[in-house]
Amino acid sequence: MSRLKNRLLAIMLSCSLVLSPSGQLWAVDELPELGDVAGADLSPLAEKKIGRKIMNEIRWHEPMYLDDPEVEAYLNRLGSRLVAASPDPAIGFEFFAVNDRMINAFATFGGYVGVNTGLLLNADSESELAGVLAHEVSHVTQHHLARQISQGKVASMAVLAAMVVALLAAHSSSSAGMGAAVGAQAGVMQSQLGFSRDFEREADRVGLQTLNKAGFDPTGMSGFFAKLQKASRVYENNAPVYLRTHPLTTERIADMQNRESLLPYHQVPDSLEFHLIRAKLRAEQGTPAEATKYFRDLLGAGKAQHAGAATYGLAIALSRVKDWVAVDKTIADARQQRLSHTMLDRLAAESRLAQGDVVAGLKAYVVALSKEPDNPALIYGYAEALVRFGRAEEAFNLTDRRLRKVNSDGFAWQLQAKSAAALGRKSAEHRAQGEFYALQEKTAAAVEQFQIAQQAGDGDFYEMSMIDARLQVLKRKRIEEISEGRKYN
Repeated sequence: MSRLKNRLLAIMLSCSLVLSPSGQLWAVDELPELGDVAGADLSPLAEKKIGRKIMNEIRWHEPMYLDDPEVEAYLNRLGSRLVAASPDPAIGFEFFAVNDRMINAFATFGGYVGVNTGLLLNADSESELAGVLAHEVSHVTQHHLARQISQGKVASMAVLAAMVVALLAAHSSSSAGMGAAVGAQAGVMQSQLGFSRDFEREADRVGLQTLNKAGFDPTGMSGFFAKLQKASRVYENNAPVYLRTHPLTTERIADMQNRESLLPYHQVPDSLEFHLIRAKLRAEQGTPAEATKYFRDLLGAGKAQHAGAATYGLAIALSRVKDWVAVDKTIADARQQRLSHTMLDRLAAESRLAQGDVVAGLKAYVVALSKEPDNPALIYGYAEALVRFGRAEEAFNLTDRRLRKVNSDGFAWQLQAKSAAALGRKSAEHRAQGEFYALQEKTAAAVEQFQIAQQAGDGDFYEMSMIDARLQVLKRKRIEEISEGRKYN
């Protein structure tokens, strides 16, 4: 975690922009300059650019980033539902998971919202989880970090960097980076506690409206916060991490409850996906033997909140030791309980492939994709299987369709590079690898890959024209990067 802290500090402190006398941003990488930022206005574009740089560091360099397309897809579906009901749905949001058992969630510049697996596992209902996310979405739609700058509550970019680092690095009280992160934030909180409380109350109010408008149980927000407050009393100095970055008071909870009382009560059932994601995360904790015992005991005692999801969790636990015969039997049990979901279909496909039944495994993927053709986990799994079993052309076409819709999908670019390599298509292989590097903002490496693609020259006229045009764009970006580096280093 200390490595992430240092990287994020470097990002924040290397970001540069200049404010004109009129307050408009001059385009010097459109990011805040070091020194006094009091009274400055941070534009939405600048917020997005800072957030994207932070997100790139987390996605490509942070080991605790949870690279699980099923979990991430669920969080983005849930988050999108809330964003659509928020005061500013036009802001582009991205939700992602952090593999940490501590209860935490955080929002940073530009609509990037992180959710710890501990929050997913400790929320008793989907409305409780949605309540926390609605609060975080409101911090973004209300531009709280930017407003701290414009109202002069942050004296310098170094202090702002410390705040962002504290939000991202506050994972565990025992981690090496925790002391430094919390220490940095403590200094910030000391100087702007009242201001921060105002923001928290505003996020509560706007978040509650968002939660209710999105069709969730509005009591989910105060209910979960009340549980956190109770936990803080029990654990004293080891309070949930969320409370360290979101100071909670009895007054705030009472205010939430008062506002909830004015809204009509309606019971909202949890989605099946909520239960399946929680079961999957729980099945991946501890040793495989511990996870298997947990779900067998839960099912045996009849105490599972959702029996079908618990059965799926058992199948995931068994897959960790590659007991595929038992996995197949458990999947059959889940289907007998009328559990139907593409998460179960994907596991069934992988089980058949692992046992050498390639025809059945690939067919299972085809059936699942007919239900959800844009499901990233299914696309990745099917493409990898196609390459592995000598059907690289189909894999290339599958990833190509995905990238035409989602050009920023780094894993799809990697799979396209792999399938192109299997086909001996050098230009396509190096173009795909170049796009992957470009997403990571490794511009020099991206230029090199596009130059190799250009020299290979084995693509058709359209493909080679695309490579030539993209190479020119990347070369110009690299020249700008070098120029900015000389100016500010």
